[in-house]
Amino acid sequence: MLKLNKSKFKNFSIAFIVMAILVTVDQVIKYFVEVNLKPISVRPLIPGFIQLHYHRNDGAMMGVLDGEITTVTILAVICMIGIIILMFTDLIKTKLDYICIVMIATGGIGNIIDRICRGYVVDYIEYLFVDFYIFNFADCLITVGAFLMIFYQIYLLIKEIKVKKGQN
Repeated sequence: MLKLNKSKFKNFSIAFIVMAILVTVDQVIKYFVEVNLKPISVRPLIPGFIQLHYHRNDGAMMGVLDGEITTVTILAVICMIGIIILMFTDLIKTKLDYICIVMIATGGIGNIIDRICRGYVVDYIEYLFVDFYIFNFADCLITVGAFLMIFYQIYLLIKEIKVKKGQN
């Protein structure tokens, strides 16, 4: 059974407010992209570097499961439920890990809203200097949160190894 003490409740309350704000930002951006960018499709942001490019994504990241919006939505909702449950456990040890989990959850929720309400995810950021997929703000939150968490865990592991070697 999950114990919800005052500290966990406070952390989750703050996380919920941050998540609500960032999901709102994501959805407002996507609304403006649908209204303003969809009719023209492409608009240079930094010429030769990055552009806004309207794209409907009816699968998962990087073209995985194209056309399988229902499957992707169900999997995303299951993952999101797991992440939210994780936020209430003692498995998250540091504030940075908690921030990363909040970023990942926020991005996931933003894209789930698109899948449920629109039937596709609105993508709009395209790098021109590399051949890469078009993505959105929610994807950025997920990616930055995941990479930050991975790098931090590697840092902690290296630190722990150094401490153990120093004890020998």
